[in-house]
Amino acid sequence: MHEWVKAVAQWVEHTPWGLMTRESDWAYPFVQLIHFTGLSIWLGTSFALDLRLLGLGKKNATAAQVSRELFVWNWIGFAIVLTGGFMLFSGIASLFIDNPAFQWKLGMLVPTALVWHIFVQRRALEWGKTKEIPSAAKLAAGVEMLLWLSVVTAAVLIPSY
Repeated sequence: MHEWVKAVAQWVEHTPWGLMTRESDWAYPFVQLIHFTGLSIWLGTSFALDLRLLGLGKKNATAAQVSRELFVWNWIGFAIVLTGGFMLFSGIASLFIDNPAFQWKLGMLVPTALVWHIFVQRRALEWGKTKEIPSAAKLAAGVEMLLWLSVVTAAVLIPSY
C-alpha cells in the first residue's frame, strides 16, 4: 500500500469525526444504523427500477415513470450511504485500507456499480417509455442487481479479514 494512503488514513482517524466514531460507545453503532438506513433507501429504489425493467413490479407505471418518481429518493439514499460510510471508515481507516474485502468493495465494485447505475438510470427514461421493455434493459437491470449484491457481499466479508 502506498505510504501516502496510509498517511491519509491515519490523518482521517485523528479528525474529530474519526475520534468520535472510534472512541464513543454509541457513535459507531448509531452511524452504522444511519449507513444501513441509507443503503436500504438506495438499494430499495434502485431495485424497484431494476425489477420494473425486468418486467416485474408496478404494472400500471412504465419504467420511465418509476425512474422519475424514485430519482430524488435514490440519490438521497446515496448521500446518506456516502456520509455514513465515510464516518464508519474514519474511525478505523488504517484497518480498512489493508482489508482485501474493503479494497474490492471500494476499489472495484462500488465504482463499477455506480457507473452502471447511472447508465441504467439514464437509459431507463428511454427504455421505459412504453410497457414493452427491450431485452437490453432487462439485461442491464439484472447486471445492476448483481453488481450491488456483489458490493453488499464484499461489505459483509469485511469483518472476516
